[in-house]
Amino acid sequence: MVARVSTVSFQGISADPVDVQVMVSPGKINMHIVGLPDKAVAESRERVQAALHASGMALPAKKITVNLAPADLPKEGSHFDLPIALGLMAVLGVIPPDMLSDYVILGELSLDGTLAPVAGVLPAAIGANTLGKGLICPEACGPEAAWASADLDILAPRSLIAMANHFKGVQVLSRPEPAMRQASDNLPDLADIKGQESARRTLEVAAAGGHNLLMSGPPGSGKSMLAARLPSILPPLSPAELLEVSMVHSIAGQLPGGRLSDRRPFRAPHHSASMAAMVGGGFRAKPGEVSLAHHGVLFLDEFPEFTPQVLDSLRQPLESGECIIARANHHVSYPAQIQLVAAMNPCRCGMAGEPGHVCARGPRCRTDYQARISGPLMDRIDLRIDVPAVTAADLIKPGVSEPSAVVAARVASARARQKQRFLELGHPGVTANAQCPTALIETVAQPDTGGAALLQNAAEKLKFSARAYHRILKVARTLADLEGVDTVGRIHIAEAISYRLSGEAAMAA
Repeated sequence: MVARVSTVSFQGISADPVDVQVMVSPGKINMHIVGLPDKAVAESRERVQAALHASGMALPAKKITVNLAPADLPKEGSHFDLPIALGLMAVLGVIPPDMLSDYVILGELSLDGTLAPVAGVLPAAIGANTLGKGLICPEACGPEAAWASADLDILAPRSLIAMANHFKGVQVLSRPEPAMRQASDNLPDLADIKGQESARRTLEVAAAGGHNLLMSGPPGSGKSMLAARLPSILPPLSPAELLEVSMVHSIAGQLPGGRLSDRRPFRAPHHSASMAAMVGGGFRAKPGEVSLAHHGVLFLDEFPEFTPQVLDSLRQPLESGECIIARANHHVSYPAQIQLVAAMNPCRCGMAGEPGHVCARGPRCRTDYQARISGPLMDRIDLRIDVPAVTAADLIKPGVSEPSAVVAARVASARARQKQRFLELGHPGVTANAQCPTALIETVAQPDTGGAALLQNAAEKLKFSARAYHRILKVARTLADLEGVDTVGRIHIAEAISYRLSGEAAMAA
């Protein structure tokens, strides 16, 4: 007899159907798993046998063959444990085989027969819903799967025994409810920042348009403090963005308790991160920090301390909004629509350009340090500002700075204008000016006569690249949206150009 059970294999954030075929036949007593399994799948044999034994079921003294079809698709992960075990239970007559045909099944088995959570349940649930089937997954993953569809039939047992009892009618498993993580109310607030009015303004512009930002200044000037407060002024994720972000985090196994969050991701990897950790890779081509920051912020502190190869690997995701991990026999794509925020010291000793300080190595201290950042990567950064040291007068000054809630309201209003504009133009997937297609930006950010003349003169004198020209228009459009006006004026073009030049001046000083 052959029992057939449906499960999935993950390629990026997509779930490809896999047919698990279990057959018991006369022959040498053994269990064989075929179909390009990796080490974790091959070890399912031991976990499945132990779990069935702990659940009171003995395997027959016959040859057991498990085929994972299609046979040419690599199978990775421990989530094949449960479909293999349920296939064997169907062969043994513990579960009617026809009851499993309407479900996609995944889960890891413990030796005592209980089910352990696995990664990728949300993409698997969406794939099952597309196929018109239900989903069987571990109890801990039930709240995650419930987000796929309100009509999706979901069984989330705690153990193999609970699963068998449900199909026998002895125990009824209730459908899990979707769960959200409790949002923290104690995010760092912009009111904590003293002085740095120019940097606060630039942070607001970056949040309003989703623009990339580079802050340069001496140690202790507040660069990291400013970056840490960016999440407090960003709008929450839309339902579509929430689903995309959660699918990436589900594949990475970073949805604790199956609970989702509408807060935009904020990832801050250490500067020792490898290329695989940054853009994704490794044996199973897991998503990296760039993909985990999808629809959120990737903060790189000590920007030049990252290896040049890692920094240059960001160029393609910043331009295309996705990470493509190529292998000899396949490639995997993860979404990576990120906002890059970077902070750096002007030189290795950190004090170049400060009054009364002279670098021991002279000008080379600055030039060698900043040369670690390539020109093409710098060209993708819209806003570049110098963050000077805070004076004692700024710290002593009485009063409280503008809180994050007030700034967040202006950012939300500007984002709403952008979303509505792109929706009317037939681009519902574009929600911020930084994502605007190049072919569209000259239409939505057409400057007035004075602004056009200023931009043309600046582009000719300063030799802007085509990318720089379009990114200045995007920033100017954001500045106009913050003011609530439809026309991009000369003042908006001038401020947008200043943000690009201030960083270049600071790096050349």
